[in-house]
Amino acid sequence: MNTVVTSKDEILKISRELIRQQGWSAVNIRSVASACGVSVGSIYNYFDSKSDLVSATVESVWCEIFHRPDDGAIFHDTLACIVWIYERMAYGCKQYPGFFTLHSLGFMREDKSDGKRRMQQTWQHILQGLCTVLKRDPNVRPDAFTDAFTPEKFADILFSLMLSALLRQDYDPSTVLELTRRTLYESSH
Repeated sequence: MNTVVTSKDEILKISRELIRQQGWSAVNIRSVASACGVSVGSIYNYFDSKSDLVSATVESVWCEIFHRPDDGAIFHDTLACIVWIYERMAYGCKQYPGFFTLHSLGFMREDKSDGKRRMQQTWQHILQGLCTVLKRDPNVRPDAFTDAFTPEKFADILFSLMLSALLRQDYDPSTVLELTRRTLYESSH
């Protein structure tokens, strides 16, 4: 028998589990209420609509996939950060099959403004994290960045490559690592 769920976090945890077991179509007010062992009305105490529930679940999936690691050193080394991002993408693909391609990127085509906003907030957080790592990395050569080629512009390039990898389901970071080594670490002379 299910234990009765009494918090928003528990509802989102069970929603993520439903996705893992049955896919995205399993996330609706009735199925989540049933899995939580509560009434439909109880879910509405936390979420105004199915759309609100799905959007919050999308955000919680992104947060689970890209949760901050205990090892803070990853955010001081660009290469380690890239490896970590690609490992997390592989984890996300395994835990939530089709999440990146079928659902999340679908927000970009459809008018699901809250889900799209939440996904873009997560993407912005990842992009800002890449910028921070690029600026902190002591191994980046001093002349790697210029007024025209900034850490922000290189972070955009890395992020675009990451999105492309998500679409292709290619979680091998070797090409991105080589590009980063040549661009940031090797002498330009």
